Amino acid sequence: MQTMSSAQPAAPLSGAHPSSAIDLSRMELGTLMRHCATESRLFYTHQDYDPSFAYELFRRALVERSEDAWEHIYQHYFQLVEHWVRRTGAFTVSGETSDFFVSAAFTRFWKAIPADRFGSFPSLAALLNYLRRCASCVVIDSARAHSYADLLPEECINWNTQKLSHADEEATERVSRAEFWQLVDGMLQSEAERVLVRSSFLLGMKPGDIFAARGDLFGDVAEVYALKRNILVRLRRSPELKGLY
Repeated sequence: MQTMSSAQPAAPLSGAHPSSAIDLSRMELGTLMRHCATESRLFYTHQDYDPSFAYELFRRALVERSEDAWEHIYQHYFQLVEHWVRRTGAFTVSGETSDFFVSAAFTRFWKAIPADRFGSFPSLAALLNYLRRCASCVVIDSARAHSYADLLPEECINWNTQKLSHADEEATERVSRAEFWQLVDGMLQSEAERVLVRSSFLLGMKPGDIFAARGDLFGDVAEVYALKRNILVRLRRSPELKGLY
């Protein structure tokens, strides 16, 4: 896929009057794209618009697996997806560019909707809402991977890279992460350990910064390093963490 950031984003909501009188499946791709651009402009000027052209473009890309249709979608929605990426709170601490996450979001979306799942998305709004979730998830997953991959037992590290494909899987991932942090918190033995884990793996702070902020809990920076090593060894050997994954 090419990165085309100059394209105008299309409408993220459903419209009012589908083109039932036109057989969109027979429309030439260039004509279809021109209609998509026109309807998007109508949306952004708060006028009635027709989402059926864009929906047909998605159908060709996801059901017929048309590379040309997919490339048009990527160009047409690039700025919109980039906007969603940058609005995700974790983006500022992710260490990645917006282009990286836009590409990752489209890839996740493409893999998550094979031809036989397209019927689960009956409207343009449903498709774009799912694309928006993909954009948020790739950013959050990347930030969280940096946050707690080091805490997991080695055989569980790849858990962070599992792909999201269904809404129920997304909910399961959220529950699993909540359980993970609850379990970790239960294994910590002091306020110093809890501050260190929260500061290191959720806030991304370095040992020197942690000591500067909470010198009341640590004798020196060396103690912060030593305590962090001890915590990692304990958690990586934990049968409870291994059992969770």
